[in-house]
Amino acid sequence: YWKVKVATTRGDSPWSEPAEWGMGIVGEGHWGGRWIGWEAPFEWDIEDSHSRMSSRYLRKEFDTANKDIRRATVHISGLGMYELYINGKKVSDDVLAPAPTDYRRTTLYNSYDVTGLLKGNGEANAVGVTLGNGRFYTMRQNYKPYKIPTFGYPKMRMNLIIEYTDGTKQRVNSDEKWALTAQGPIRSNNEYDGEIYDARLELGDWTLPGYDDSGWLKAQRAELPYGTLRGNTSPNMKVMRTLKPKSVRRLGDRYMVDFGQNMAGWIKIAVSDVTKGDTVTIRYSELVTPDSTRLDVENLRHAQSTDRYIANGTENGRQWSPKFSYHGFRFVEISGMNNLSSDDIVAEVVFDNLPDNGSFTSSNPVMNAIHRNAWWGISSNYKGVPVDCPQRDERQPWTGDHCMGTWGENFLFDNAMFYAKWMDDIRESQREDGCIPDIAPAYYNYYTSDMTWSSSLPVVCDMLYEQTGNSMPVIRNYGAMKKWMNHIRADFTSKEGLITADKYGDWCVPPEKPDLIHSQDPARKTDGTLIASAYYYKVCKLMAKFARMQGLDSEAQEWLSDGEKVKNAFNRKFLTVNKGTSPVKTPHILYPDSIFYGNNTATANILPLAFDMVPEE
Repeated sequence: YWKVKVATTRGDSPWSEPAEWGMGIVGEGHWGGRWIGWEAPFEWDIEDSHSRMSSRYLRKEFDTANKDIRRATVHISGLGMYELYINGKKVSDDVLAPAPTDYRRTTLYNSYDVTGLLKGNGEANAVGVTLGNGRFYTMRQNYKPYKIPTFGYPKMRMNLIIEYTDGTKQRVNSDEKWALTAQGPIRSNNEYDGEIYDARLELGDWTLPGYDDSGWLKAQRAELPYGTLRGNTSPNMKVMRTLKPKSVRRLGDRYMVDFGQNMAGWIKIAVSDVTKGDTVTIRYSELVTPDSTRLDVENLRHAQSTDRYIANGTENGRQWSPKFSYHGFRFVEISGMNNLSSDDIVAEVVFDNLPDNGSFTSSNPVMNAIHRNAWWGISSNYKGVPVDCPQRDERQPWTGDHCMGTWGENFLFDNAMFYAKWMDDIRESQREDGCIPDIAPAYYNYYTSDMTWSSSLPVVCDMLYEQTGNSMPVIRNYGAMKKWMNHIRADFTSKEGLITADKYGDWCVPPEKPDLIHSQDPARKTDGTLIASAYYYKVCKLMAKFARMQGLDSEAQEWLSDGEKVKNAFNRKFLTVNKGTSPVKTPHILYPDSIFYGNNTATANILPLAFDMVPEE
């Protein structure tokens, strides 16, 4: 228990009311039970480039002691995702939990107070867990295996700790005595492709006591995930908003629904007017064809982004939505129902439970639209890790996509814990030689040693310190940053003293027209060595700052000295101070008195200005 008061120049405030906090399970030795699941596909599962793996359902019944319950806490990790029920009720409104990690390093568990869900005094209770695939059993089996790792088959570990009023405790742990089936309604769940739900296979009251599971299998003791079990420190995802359709149009045997806003999540639909065996197909897209009669799914690439509901004939308006897949969309095409109105559909917007940090409004409609678009674009990409896109067959936490951008994001969202968690993800994805991957967790095996992409670790740590006051990400990751900088210095320093660690250059230069976004015109491209060297200097200054924060003054001086050498080499190589003519052989950038960097692109000039590399004179 804890309470707080505030001391001011006008005196002290009263003490607050006591608040309560609880410890997680600290260390493997304090966990009970085992990882359980089923370590093989079932005969109907398909393991290919569009993996179809049915959900596994686990259940356990137990009696409480003949005493009053004081408190009950459940700790659970379900990989890749889970939903937990006690006595027929879902324990929380979290979705797509737990957050994804590099499961070779960390597996996250969540803790919930479930006192109000249990029956004490010797009564029967039941626990049920549905497992989804998530990124543990990856969306692409047997597809470029060198690129996309898969970590195993879905599995679960759970400790339910019941504390009685007399001070005694009872534990209900996951073990081989649990019952398991994969003959339930979720026939496939794939983050890219969507979910298939067969209501004819619904299991009835399987999360209540007294259920007959005699036809179920006994759960297997599952392989241990390599990653250490750690309590989740960032809020899980939730349904954060709902939207009603702007329009619902019937086009022959299908309906086209427009929500008027691009988002990430899914729709909840009231299924009716169907007979047993009918399939309701829900296809998602961000775009439609010019005549608005078809979805335009070209930008989804191989992602099918389709949910299917197979009716059991008793629906009569029952509400359904997927559990273990999400989509990026504005438009939805629905077929398989004879009557559909806007009252039957709602879009559920899903992202991490991060409250708004601030708001913005002005008299300028363009500025308001920019702010609104930023809010929606950023929130759509908060998915336990910051991803690059929520719609196509990628959805990866590219480090470069959320680097300097996080400073702006923090004005919109209270994302301090979210990004502190991501800093741990980046550190844990670091290679032994110090290289930081382009994607973290490293779901693609891309370790290119790109200076700018990898700089997300120090840059975002600095944001967390400057904008939220949290110094722990800096302290916790300082050693990893040193190891990375030593790797860059040792392996990517040219004879001129510049840094050559560049893969992506000036990625996606804002173009005058779309076909120039990846232009190879030398006049539009910025030298990768210029970019990498500028960022190396910036990070040297950050490292000096981080060292001083920890009282490491001699190290701080070393970082400043190292950065100064690179800055001097940078100006010798790239700075042109020319009166009368320019040595750059591109006519459109000749000036009578020209001072510029590199080939005078916007980026070549902006970086040294932003990072304070330009000589004072």
